[in-house]
Amino acid sequence: MNNTPTILVFAGSTRQGSFTKQLAQIAARTVDLHGGKASFIDLADYEAPLYHQDNEANGGLPDAVTRFRALLHSHDGMMVATPEYNGFVPPLLVNMFSWVSRPYQNAAANALFHGMPVGLMAASPGGLGGVRVIPRLRDYMAELGAVAVPGFVTLSHAATAFDKTGSLQSETAQSGLDALARRLISACQTI
Repeated sequence: MNNTPTILVFAGSTRQGSFTKQLAQIAARTVDLHGGKASFIDLADYEAPLYHQDNEANGGLPDAVTRFRALLHSHDGMMVATPEYNGFVPPLLVNMFSWVSRPYQNAAANALFHGMPVGLMAASPGGLGGVRVIPRLRDYMAELGAVAVPGFVTLSHAATAFDKTGSLQSETAQSGLDALARRLISACQTI
């Protein structure tokens, strides 16, 4: 690994004006401010069909999945911002992770994620800020073999959480994001 940890940052929402996407963009800037090198991507640019093993057997991994897989492989860690769908991880993330966790070329299933540090974030227009989805996403990451760094960021009342420049209005929320970015960078430096 080089001296500057590289972090892939993305959101589990592709909606225009997505709060989680806004949070992910701020997280990418925060990683850069604390000595990492962030790459923010929009999963809309990696649209994958619904995972179906017959489709995989007949056509292999879709191009969007192989591109996302290569990008993830080229990074030391990842930061994931997620919305909360009825308290659970959104289908967009489950589907992409289902595809990229498949055996590929000479790599075993989940090999891409093995030991990869990940920072977890959630945003919601409600008062809980997506806090219900964090343990489920943490469990999902662990099943894939990724290692969630301690702590997480949740952003409640996300519709009013950002100022006109796209920054977080709450200093407390930004401080939490700063701390998560530092922990993730440190974890990437120790692997």
